[in-house]
Amino acid sequence: MSLPPYQEHLRSSDDLVTSYEATRAGFVALALEKNRRATPYVAEARALQVTASQAKTPADLRTMPGIEAGLLAAAGLSDKALVHLQPEDKQAAIDGLIENFLEPAGEKFVEELVFRFLLTRGDALGGSMRNIGGVLAQQKLTRAIIAALRIAGSSYKWQYSKTKQWIDMNDNDLDIQLSSRGLSWKNNDGPRTLIYNLVVPLVGNNVDMCLFNLDPDTLQATEYKSASSYIALGELKGGIDPAGADEHWKTARAALDRIREAFSKMGHSPHTFFIGAAIEKRMAGEIWKQLEQGLLTNAANLNKDDQVASISRWLCTL
Repeated sequence: MSLPPYQEHLRSSDDLVTSYEATRAGFVALALEKNRRATPYVAEARALQVTASQAKTPADLRTMPGIEAGLLAAAGLSDKALVHLQPEDKQAAIDGLIENFLEPAGEKFVEELVFRFLLTRGDALGGSMRNIGGVLAQQKLTRAIIAALRIAGSSYKWQYSKTKQWIDMNDNDLDIQLSSRGLSWKNNDGPRTLIYNLVVPLVGNNVDMCLFNLDPDTLQATEYKSASSYIALGELKGGIDPAGADEHWKTARAALDRIREAFSKMGHSPHTFFIGAAIEKRMAGEIWKQLEQGLLTNAANLNKDDQVASISRWLCTL
C-alpha cells in the first residue's frame, strides 16, 4: 500500500510550521518588491518636478502642456476615478489643487506638487501590494511546476494572462511565471491543464488553483462546468505576516469545505490541497488533522523548497 502523497515531504504537523527565518526573509522579499514597483512612480515624480520647475507661479501650471495627468494625481484623483470625470471636472480639481495647496506654499509650490503627487501614487502602490503575497506565491509555484515538468522531460504550454493565449514552451521561458495564468501538459493518464484564480461554476466562488483532465481547447468548450473534469482544487495563500495566518487558513478552509460539498452533490470527489506561506503551530495542527482524516489530500509550506518541489511533482503526475 502506497503512502499518502503528503507523507512524501511531511512527517508531522511541525514540518508545516513557518520558521522565524522564513518569515523574516518573506518580509524582506516583500520590501524589495515594493521598492521595485515604486520605481516608475519615483521616475514620474522626477519628470513632473523638472517640468513644473519651469513655471514661475502655480497659476502657470494650468497652461503648461504635458503635465495634466501629474496635476490630477497631485489633486488626489486615481486613474480609476479619472474614467468617471468630465473635462470640466478635471479642470476644477486642478484649480482646487492650485488655489488651496500650491499657492499657499509660496516659492515651495513645486515641492508641494511633487509631494502630493507621490501621496496619490503611494496609495495606488499600497493597493497593488495588498495581494502581492499571492502574486509572488503563484510565481514561485509556477516555476516549481515548470521545473518538475522539465526534469521529467515533459513538454508544456502556458497561458499568457493578458491575452489568454496558450504558448508552447521554449528555451526562453525564464520569466513566464510573471505573466502566466495557467499551464498545460500531458502525463501517462492524458492531458492536464492547471488554471489559477478561476471562478468555478459548480462552486460559485473563486478557487486559487484548479487542475483538469482536459486540454485547454476542450476545457474552454466545457466552460468549466463538467464536474468529472476536475482532478484537484487547491488554495494558495502567500501572505507572510504571522498575524494574518489564522485568517488566511480560515478563508482557505471555508473555501475547501464549499468545494467538497459542491462536488459531493455531483457525485465527484476531486483532490483538495493547501499551500501556505504563513503557517502557525495551531494552524499546522488543524491542517495535519485534515490530512490524516483524508479531507485534504496534500499540503505544503511555500517557504520550504523540498515541500514545494514535492507537491509540484504530485500535481504533475495526477
